[in-house]
Amino acid sequence: MFALPEALVATRDFVERGGPVIPVIIAVTFLMWVLIIERYWYLRTGHQRAVAEALATWRSRSETASWHAHQIRNMLVSRVSARLGTTVPLIKTFVALCPLLGLLGTVTGMVEVFDVMAVAGTGNPRAMASGVSYATIPTMAGMVAALSGLVFSVQLERRARRERDRIADLLSPQRG
Repeated sequence: MFALPEALVATRDFVERGGPVIPVIIAVTFLMWVLIIERYWYLRTGHQRAVAEALATWRSRSETASWHAHQIRNMLVSRVSARLGTTVPLIKTFVALCPLLGLLGTVTGMVEVFDVMAVAGTGNPRAMASGVSYATIPTMAGMVAALSGLVFSVQLERRARRERDRIADLLSPQRG
């Protein structure tokens, strides 16, 4: 098991070997995970309050079968649904951005390799190694970040869809 100083040194080395794109990938990944955690927190706390408010509003109505009542029901379902998916599009954007940043790192690394080849020639593999590292590490980092975010963004979308259907069922005229 790594001690904390060893882990920090390993992280620093990883960032240095990956080039200037790695800090950007780390920042985007951090923001993506803050939003993912916020959505799960909202689902555990704020969403329950929003559902309770919508149910209270619906149950306070004297009639629930008219066209007007149906429109109010649709509005309540839409409000709760809109709150469910507030940051999901931004999470999906960050998921899509991570591999693109990795690709940018790949291109940057390949430019480094070509610069070394232009100066030192093709006979010095050690001189080209840092450029190859710059080219492969950001790609890997971007893909890992995107895959981790993709799994959770899909889960959040599914959960939002299930909750939307559940709320629509709870606010049905038969229950009013």
